[in-house]
Amino acid sequence: MDIFFQDPNEVRRPPEEVRLNHVQAEPLLDGTRVKVFLELTPFIKRPNIEIIITNSSGKEVAHTTILEIMQPKIELTMHLRSSEPGSEYTIDSTIYYQSLPEPGDAPVTDIPLPDPMIVDRQEITFILP
Repeated sequence: MDIFFQDPNEVRRPPEEVRLNHVQAEPLLDGTRVKVFLELTPFIKRPNIEIIITNSSGKEVAHTTILEIMQPKIELTMHLRSSEPGSEYTIDSTIYYQSLPEPGDAPVTDIPLPDPMIVDRQEITFILP
């Protein structure tokens, strides 16, 4: 499946060359949500993204996984389970590909999934207002 409205001058990359070009966090004034902006290199095969937000003590306060993204620019709002104004938070963004077993006679529960192929990862920090 091809992605619509592509720039014909962009060079799309194979999975092992896909990278995070830009990650940005914009805490919202309510102190419980964060807008996350991601920009990837153009890609041939659609990657998966995992985003984890942790507080200053390393406790996970938000987590999302997006499977087979369609566009290299993504904007989403993540809700923090717990928040402390003035505290520092870390966003860990991982781009990966997951090989799935081919359909066959064996039940899916009997086939272990292989480890994902992680192609890029970035961490940024932000302070909640």
